[in-house]
Amino acid sequence: MNKVKRAVILAAGIGKRMHPVTLHTPKPLVKVNGIRIIETIIYGLKANGIHEIYVVAGFLKEQLIGLQNEFGVTIIENPDYQTCNNISSLYAAREYLEDAIILEGDLVICNQRILAPEFKQSGYNAVWTSERTKEWLLTLKNGMIRGCSRNGGEKGWQLFGISRWNAQDGTKLKRHLEIEFDEKKNRQIYWDDIPLFCYPQEYELGIWKMQQGDVLEIDTVEELAAVDKRYRKWLERENKT
Repeated sequence: MNKVKRAVILAAGIGKRMHPVTLHTPKPLVKVNGIRIIETIIYGLKANGIHEIYVVAGFLKEQLIGLQNEFGVTIIENPDYQTCNNISSLYAAREYLEDAIILEGDLVICNQRILAPEFKQSGYNAVWTSERTKEWLLTLKNGMIRGCSRNGGEKGWQLFGISRWNAQDGTKLKRHLEIEFDEKKNRQIYWDDIPLFCYPQEYELGIWKMQQGDVLEIDTVEELAAVDKRYRKWLERENKT
């Protein structure tokens, strides 16, 4: 059994799909029902005994720096967030990927148990869905990931932005990040492309099963307003214009 020793939270993005809410506030700092999104992640990690936490910042990074004193996290700056995809954020934190849990900074954690530190093999948190979705879907064979659809589908395991990596796979991931980012200058891909599409033969990945509602992934103002009625005013403003 492996155990998470550290966490990397990717929080450098601009959050364009949630404009105008995120024009002057980094998406991870947007409040949902009175609590900032990234707080739900940090509280969940600490509740599971994970206290070595790195936050990768980019857009409006000065607003995220305050998390250092507030929660004792370490801020890592991503200088390439404006010109590169999120591969640049994980590349910036590549020294901390062994025995690590990697999380997107825009997830609302509703069930802290899903951040448990113990895990059998490296892999992704996922939820079974029978309905059609546009989100990435994983296909399994004997409990191991054997494929991924970027275009979604139906009847599959929906990938969420939470993954765990043991020491061996974390070392591989670091090396592959450096190959793609430094040598191949391949900077417009998602970091998840590396284990799922670029080097799938070099990883044996499983899933950490979740239930619907354990985590909320909020990408648009409409989705935000659906879970927090205070944001309905933003939709009303857009409709008037």
